[in-house]
Amino acid sequence: MLRNHEVNRSTKIDWRAWAVCLTASLFCFYEFVQMMMFNAIDPDLMRAFSVNATQLGQISSAYLIANLLFMFPAGVILDRVPTKRLILIAMSLCVCGTVIFSFSHSMYEAMFGRFLTGIGGAFPFLSCLRLASRWFSAKQMGMITGAIVTIMMLGGVAGQTPMTYLNHLFGWRVALRLDALLGVCFIGLIFWIVRDYPDNYPKHLIKPAQFNRADVLKSLQLVLSNKLNWLFGVYTCLLNLPVMLLGAVWGGLFLRQVHQFTSLQASYVTTMIFFGTLIGSPVVGWLSDSVGRRKVPMIVGAILSIVVVAVIMYWPGNDLALMMALFFLLGFVSSTQIISYPAIAESNAHDQAGAALGLASVLIMGGAGFFQPLFGWLMDLDWSGKIIDGVAHYSMHNYLSGFMIFPIAFMIGLVMVLLAKETYRKV
Repeated sequence: MLRNHEVNRSTKIDWRAWAVCLTASLFCFYEFVQMMMFNAIDPDLMRAFSVNATQLGQISSAYLIANLLFMFPAGVILDRVPTKRLILIAMSLCVCGTVIFSFSHSMYEAMFGRFLTGIGGAFPFLSCLRLASRWFSAKQMGMITGAIVTIMMLGGVAGQTPMTYLNHLFGWRVALRLDALLGVCFIGLIFWIVRDYPDNYPKHLIKPAQFNRADVLKSLQLVLSNKLNWLFGVYTCLLNLPVMLLGAVWGGLFLRQVHQFTSLQASYVTTMIFFGTLIGSPVVGWLSDSVGRRKVPMIVGAILSIVVVAVIMYWPGNDLALMMALFFLLGFVSSTQIISYPAIAESNAHDQAGAALGLASVLIMGGAGFFQPLFGWLMDLDWSGKIIDGVAHYSMHNYLSGFMIFPIAFMIGLVMVLLAKETYRKV
């Protein structure tokens, strides 16, 4: 029965399936706005809270720390609780956290708002993948994963130049409250359109797993003991760093202070890393599905990422178009990190997929939560203490200290995928 169901899902376009999954991915869009908006408002935050690079990294990483703490439980809960209900609750929590952040007047109040948003942010991508696995066939998972990541990257785009414009027009506090209002609109759309299962889904698979402590511990043991979960998860964590570090926090400051771009020009450049990932994700997903291989595109992506980031690090000029092209290329070649998600799903049993993806997301968000403040700390090591208009100012040498994270991370990611076993798109 399941086999016939898979055939039906893979032999015609189900527009309702696309409507459900893409509407649910608005949660991913919204979360990426929250995660990536610091590039648009970081000078204002440094001025408002009187913080340096290390402290700014700590405020931003509060979101990721919450993700780290709640991501794996989210995967376990996702295997046992209706997906739509979780999305609505989690997104409401995110909106509340954004509102709190907009009213904060100290570093610690801001961190609390970010932490609350980060708790809800543990659910969107896993929830969308869970829905996609029900509404699409295994052969389409690479493509739908790429489409979901594309919507997510559009959130990153919205967190750059559009957020910069809102900040210039209304100030960062009002901009965040408008952001929260957008979240409320998305909650309404998700409530109206999203459904947990298609009508012809096999009934014996609809019943969620029960909360049994022994079963949960057994599932946890199986997921943790699967070497592929760790190898693919670490790869995705490290190849995702351009988005998490340059796209989220440090890219804007680097471009303004080293390359002398204006705030809007810097936002144009950082936006390109999201466009690169936006276009690259469905392309590499389709390519991986077409050739029936996961590892080869991932290996090529890691190697090319090393080359592109090296050029960005040492390019001496202030050519806006060239820098936009380089950031686009970095986003495109590093988008091979999305292939890890179907690879992990293919490496685990059906009832362990949520927990396995939760482990991968723990590694991804935990790594980002570690590297964001580390980048700032490395910059502060040799900082002269120079402050201009209430904002800490850093030299090219300071930024290069932080940038060294990238080539090292990409080389480690390359080793991880070389050690992994090819899944051959099997489920």
